[in-house]
Amino acid sequence: MKTRTIGDVTVSAIGLGGMPMSIEGRPDRTRSIATIHAALEAGITFIDTADAYSLAGKPEDEGHNEILIAEALKEWHGNTDDILIATKGGHTRAHAKDGGWDQDGSPAHLKEAAKASAKRLGVDAIGLYQFHRPDPKVPYADSIGALVELLDEGVIRMAGISNANVDQIKQANEILDDRLVSVQNQFSPKFLSSTPELELCDEMSIAFLPWSPLGGITNAADLGTNHAVFAEIANARRVSPQVLTLAWELKKSSTVIPIPGASRPQSIMDSATAASIKLSDDEFARLDSAS
Repeated sequence: MKTRTIGDVTVSAIGLGGMPMSIEGRPDRTRSIATIHAALEAGITFIDTADAYSLAGKPEDEGHNEILIAEALKEWHGNTDDILIATKGGHTRAHAKDGGWDQDGSPAHLKEAAKASAKRLGVDAIGLYQFHRPDPKVPYADSIGALVELLDEGVIRMAGISNANVDQIKQANEILDDRLVSVQNQFSPKFLSSTPELELCDEMSIAFLPWSPLGGITNAADLGTNHAVFAEIANARRVSPQVLTLAWELKKSSTVIPIPGASRPQSIMDSATAASIKLSDDEFARLDSAS
């Protein structure tokens, strides 16, 4: 599979987003493990998770996805040395109600959460740890300062941020002394407001990790219906509109690594094929104009 880099680590150009396997409506453990194994079989070496990928309002379920991924890697028959697991902290669900989300970007919480995530993942140091979402109650610099401490203490190997704007990316990189390696923002044909952040990451050679790259769990199936040009080019190439969308995102910048969520083996196996598609400049221009 085509590769990209995050910091000093080479990973697959397509990653696996673990959230659908752990929030409301999640599949059973057997199918989830099979989905993770299918991703590994397809050559995917980058898996995204978070301590908040769990059921809302159930403290005992916190870290469900991290535990699931750790178990899947232990049960995998192949070598997992090259697998990079990225997890996040600062967005919480343990005490949220009605399927909601809470925030805690306090340095104390982030440092405690990172150590808990490392324990659940069964690692001495987390490969990539990202501040999940800015907390309006906490100065952004304080939250990023916690990442600096985690890096310096060796709790995490690399630091990233998520749901950040252009100014926050610049501020985080400055506080981290040019050690910011990733930005994970929502981006898809339906959601283009993070284009300035993607372009900045391209300029700064920072990995840009689109979450919900197909428009989200409820919209991915309708991608071809809602974006006619994507469906037209996908049909001509005999691939799904979803695969074509990932290929379009990959062509936007060499820093882009889409992380489509999946809860079925076939879904992630299909997504993984996007790395082999080479769009022409004309196709790319048409897709860009239509998105």
